[in-house]
Amino acid sequence: MKILITEKIAQDSVEYLVDRGFEVDQKLGLSQDEIKSIIAPYDALIVRSVTQVNADLVGAATSLKVVGRAGNGIDNIDVKACTAKGIIAVNTPEANIMAAGELAVALSFATFRNICIANEAARRDDFRRGQMIGNELEGKTAGIIGLGRIGSIVARKLKGIGMNVIAYDPYISGESFDRVGAKRCATLDELIEVSDLITFHTPKTKETYNMLDAEKIAKCKKGVRIVNAARGGLVNEQALYDALVSGQVAAAGIDVFDKEPSYDKAPGEQNYQNKLLELPNCVVTPHLGASSHEANHNVGTAVTELVAKALEGELVAAINMPSSSGNMAFLRPFASLAEKLGKIYYQAEKTPVRKIEVCYRGELAKQETGILTLSVLKGFLSALTTERVSFVNVRQSVEERGVEVVESKTTQVKRYNNLIHVKFFTEDGRELSVNGTVFGVDTEVLVTFFGYQMNFELAPMVIAMQNEDVPGIIGKVATKLGENNINIGSMHWGRKPGSGKAQSFIAIDEMVSDSVISELESMPGVLRVTQLDFS
Repeated sequence: MKILITEKIAQDSVEYLVDRGFEVDQKLGLSQDEIKSIIAPYDALIVRSVTQVNADLVGAATSLKVVGRAGNGIDNIDVKACTAKGIIAVNTPEANIMAAGELAVALSFATFRNICIANEAARRDDFRRGQMIGNELEGKTAGIIGLGRIGSIVARKLKGIGMNVIAYDPYISGESFDRVGAKRCATLDELIEVSDLITFHTPKTKETYNMLDAEKIAKCKKGVRIVNAARGGLVNEQALYDALVSGQVAAAGIDVFDKEPSYDKAPGEQNYQNKLLELPNCVVTPHLGASSHEANHNVGTAVTELVAKALEGELVAAINMPSSSGNMAFLRPFASLAEKLGKIYYQAEKTPVRKIEVCYRGELAKQETGILTLSVLKGFLSALTTERVSFVNVRQSVEERGVEVVESKTTQVKRYNNLIHVKFFTEDGRELSVNGTVFGVDTEVLVTFFGYQMNFELAPMVIAMQNEDVPGIIGKVATKLGENNINIGSMHWGRKPGSGKAQSFIAIDEMVSDSVISELESMPGVLRVTQLDFS
């Protein structure tokens, strides 16, 4: 079998594939069109972050069985296109996190101690050290945005050098903050207003894109240092440039850009332009977060082993291929329901969760339900990130956020032959649960929602509304949606006994605008309106 490698990985990893009997071609620095023109005969493709394994490339890959991403994330892999063609997609999310964390710490030191400025000056025979005086990190406050795997590494290392560490991550439990010794900030503003150093360790999503813009930078302490070794676009580059020039930001360490250069072109061939490159107080590295010998070895070894095993027919930790020893024909519709039940929480609530309990009732309890629990967790995490969540690492990812996962079973049932009961235990002491079942082949029904009795067939797009349990609201809501040309597919109201409130689920054909949501919320008797996306 033939394997194409389009980006550099450790040589011993390449030799591993050769020793296993594969025909390996390393073709580095190719353009997308060049890769597309030669991909047809290859059984596997190994990439890092530059090669775009998009639908166009996948369409030309007539023999491709496996795509391996050496590193964390799958931003450059069209998993849906791969899945549609039966191509296994694998990555190595744990292999380079130490390298990424250490680079952020290195950039922090560089911004405080003027290391790069001093180095360049010395090479110009300028040794006037009085003009290169920096600041110590000891006793300063480091604000970490995103306290996942990499953010936790950075927190631990900065705390170890004597910095006071605070962090903002609305989706991480308090236990995770305690574990790394970071003080929790309730809001982003709370963090930026007191931090001497702000460092980013969060994925790029709709919520996080340009999250540090001109308005936010103006709220920072004057002379703050900013480090972004996570994803380009988290910091608004024009706003950062202006603040570096004005002195509002003393220095910045940038490893990633919103629009990145080509990392294979020689200097004479490079035509990349970015105003941040003009500033001496902006330390720039060319996306080196995962570029250490150890990380290269780790990601190379991990990805080549996965690719080899997949080509040899072994079951591997694939991004797009869940595994289960249960009756998949029976479990498949319940897996879809389970993911939706998990997906509800962070679309309807914001309070961090400390425990998720999943209970299976009826015939389901006789099955191997591990894949269903992973589906619940996959839905739970999907509301927090735009990256596709792997069935293989989703439980670990949830538990790393400080969320305990408990599974139980009982064959005893009351009204339904099968029932999935998901209970979310929140950090403020509440217990919120959702129940669902499947009728027929694929009719997914929401039975209860946060204490309200329901009987709602789940739809791809739903408006969830809480209102006072009084006459007339149903008609007014339907009229308001009609006035806005919104078609209602179905609707169901449920009550919570003794609460004086009702909960509605309204299936709609397409997501509505924020202005329509505001109109609904302003109606007398309406208490809360949320859009739920199950598409």
